[in-house]
This record gives sequence, C-alpha cells and structure tokens, in this order.
Amino acid sequence: MPRYIELTDFSAPELDVYARMTQVQLLNRFEPEKALFVAESPLVIQRALDAGYEPVSFLVDLPNLAKKALEVLAPFDDIPVFVAETEILTQLTGFHLTRGMLCAMRRKPLPTVEQVCGGARRIALLENVMNPTNVGAIFRSAAALGMDAVLLTSGCSDPLYRRSARVSMGTVFQVPWTFLPKDCPDSGIGLLRSMGFRSAAMALTDNSISIKDPRLAAEEKLAIVLGTEGDGLAVSTIADCDYTVRIPMAHGVDSLNVAAASAVAFWQMGNL
Repeated sequence: MPRYIELTDFSAPELDVYARMTQVQLLNRFEPEKALFVAESPLVIQRALDAGYEPVSFLVDLPNLAKKALEVLAPFDDIPVFVAETEILTQLTGFHLTRGMLCAMRRKPLPTVEQVCGGARRIALLENVMNPTNVGAIFRSAAALGMDAVLLTSGCSDPLYRRSARVSMGTVFQVPWTFLPKDCPDSGIGLLRSMGFRSAAMALTDNSISIKDPRLAAEEKLAIVLGTEGDGLAVSTIADCDYTVRIPMAHGVDSLNVAAASAVAFWQMGNL
C-alpha cells in the first residue's frame, strides 16, 4: 500500500524538486550522484522504472489518478506519495499534472559513446537541437523507426527534461543514448568514423544527394546527423560527413522541422 502524505506545508524541502528547483539544480553537476529528474505521466514513469531508474517520491492528484497510475504506485510502500487537490497542485507546480502524476527520480551515470554505439548499425547524432519538444519527438521516431542509439552534442536539450521525456512517450528510457564529451571535435564525426560509421548530414546544399540514394541503405554502419532548429548543421559538420542528404520536397517547401525530418530519415535509412 503506497504511503500517501497529504500536502499541508508547501515549503517542505521534499517538494523542492517539483516546485522550486531549476533544471541546473536538478542536474547537480557538482554532486552528480545526487542528480535528479522529474518524469510525468504513468506511461513515462513506468518506462523509467522498467529501465532501472530509482524513484525518490511521487506527487499525485489523487482524485484524478487513472487506473494505470495506481498500478504504477502499487509496488512502492516505502516511497512517499504526496497528494493534494488539483487546484492546489497546479498552484504549487505551475502546470497541470498530465494524468495526475509526477515522479522525482535519480539519474544514472551516462554511458560512454563506445558503450552506446557498440553493436549498433544505425544511430542518430543530434547537433545543438535545443528545443526539448523536438528532442522528445526525435527519440520517439528513433524508437519506432529502427535507430539503435542517439548521440547528442553538449548544446542539445537534455532528453530527461520533463517535456522531452513526456513528448517521447518514455522512449528516452528505451533507446540507448549519451552526450558526446564537451571537448569532442567535429561534433563527433571523427570519433564515429574511428568506430566504423559513415555519416549522413541532413542538409540542403548544392551537392546533396536524395535520401533515396541506394548507397545510404547499403552502408553497414551509418550515423544520421541532424542539426539545430532554423540554422541546421554547422558548415564544418556538413563538410566532415561522408554524405550530404536532402529529402525531396513538393509545393515549393524547402525543408521540414527537424523532428519531422528525423522521422523521414529514420524510416528511409533505419533498420526497418
């Protein structure tokens, strides 16, 4: 039976993670063993639990809990479950709880690039994709469309941001991923080449080849490289890649949002 604790003191330090801590504070770079993130919705929380993440506490809108949320809570009789009415929780957190549930969880140490890419045939490399919604959507496409792993440059939004994880439908806990080292040159293209990967930059240039080019599907190991919203990939990154690839467009449209482009690229060049 979960240990429900009704909220009476909003200044309680146990609620800081939900109401007052910034993302920088949650990351706690000075003491990474204490770093946290907040997962939202029963589906996302369950996928995090299945991936081995440790819950610290739950915050729930008890009157509006779905059956699935109660199933998530059932195994935990030693984890505090803070409860309050919907209006109070919205004031406390600043947003309406999706399906009535949040969970503060401990982060795990990030794997190395070698660990993430070992045995992989198709990976996505994100360069400075800063919008958490786009990162989450890219992960969902990566999971659905055959990507073995995702690598991110240090300028990318954190996949464990609440919005990223929620938009991904929890697939950030299913697809192996890690950040490239901050001092990694050429957005990691050289490192991937040393591991046997060829690279395909998604970019609009005069020498771009069609995404349908049979050479792409024939590559044994391929990294699909996607750039930041608006500006796209850095010129130097495009130059470092083995291919520059474009998606054919109609009606005078020149490009797609990076999340939409990722879905097309993963479908055409992924493992499916």
